[in-house]
Amino acid sequence: MHICQILGSKSPEIVSVTPDHTMVEVLRLFRERNIGFVVVGRSPGECLGTLSERDCCHAVAEYGTEAPLMRVGEIMNRTVATCSTEDFLPFVMSIMTERRTRHVLVMDGNDAVGVVSIGDVVKHRLEEALQAERDMHDYICGANYR
Repeated sequence: MHICQILGSKSPEIVSVTPDHTMVEVLRLFRERNIGFVVVGRSPGECLGTLSERDCCHAVAEYGTEAPLMRVGEIMNRTVATCSTEDFLPFVMSIMTERRTRHVLVMDGNDAVGVVSIGDVVKHRLEEALQAERDMHDYICGANYR
């Protein structure tokens, strides 16, 4: 399955913040939007880096009580994991595994067009497994067989 097919089954919205936001402002955004990842940029479409819940945990571990009031530009991840809309799901899963990240920014050329999360991967793999189970059941029972 191509990544563009996964993006087609979810909201393509990319939530972004500026580098001047504080970590606590982003954490509130995470809670309000039920997300765990944002793109950091000064203008729409720009990607200077990303910030995830995990990045926030690392900041607290490193900077202690100062972290919540730090600017996102100081704690964001500048090495962004990306993939193409035409990449296949196993390739993106390998990026997540190798980079130890739960989110991959999806690019169409130079444009960011979406985010694939580990939740999206699990949802898709579960749907595949359930379909395979239904197909096997139908085959064994002779149902829907042509």
